[in-house]
Amino acid sequence: METKPLIRCIVLDDEFLAVKLLSGYVSQTAGLELVLGTTNAMETIAAIQKEVADLLFLDVQMPEITGIELMRITRNSAAKVILTTAYAQYAIDGYEHDIIDYLWKPITLERFLIAVNKAKARLQPLVKQEQSRDFLLIKTEYRLQKMPFHSIFYLEALGDYIAFHTSQGKILSLERMKNMEEQLPQRNFLRIHKSFIINIDHINYVERGRIIINREYLPVGETYKENVRAKLGIKSY
Repeated sequence: METKPLIRCIVLDDEFLAVKLLSGYVSQTAGLELVLGTTNAMETIAAIQKEVADLLFLDVQMPEITGIELMRITRNSAAKVILTTAYAQYAIDGYEHDIIDYLWKPITLERFLIAVNKAKARLQPLVKQEQSRDFLLIKTEYRLQKMPFHSIFYLEALGDYIAFHTSQGKILSLERMKNMEEQLPQRNFLRIHKSFIINIDHINYVERGRIIINREYLPVGETYKENVRAKLGIKSY
């Protein structure tokens, strides 16, 4: 029998009892794995930016930061969100951020499982694909070329094209960076600039706001700096 990959979960709520309740639900539910249950929003943001979770159970009303604000901060993350709250008026704001579901407190196990089934329908195909596939098929001239992830040093946007800098040389493809960003596994690939996506396994070193790969100096864009620091686990560079 084929084993489905686990959906990694974070629970964030400013009330300890709410964290305990939802963490218990997650731990009891097949197909879910609890990686963090916390009342600390900053700890959650750091974990999301390190791509350690696929699904976030997020309280809306918290004293230091609202759930809506936290979603804006982590908008570049692939993690999906199920919002939890006692206040129905925040539902519209939540759905504008493409949340999976909205749970009103007190949350019953039955209602929790309904939300989880929605999450599984959206997430498990993506998690499975990322874990099992180790290559891209890219369009080059009149054919599709197989390109193993490990052979890619970095991607560079060149107008309507993308240059794949690989161990076999530079390969041009009529592709969009956004499309490639969604297809590449986020555990290995990181967007550092509007024009560059890198394979972090090939980083030689980091120096003065640049990342060096295969003797090439690649700039880190201002809007990507915080995410790069979190992903690479560095305080400054």
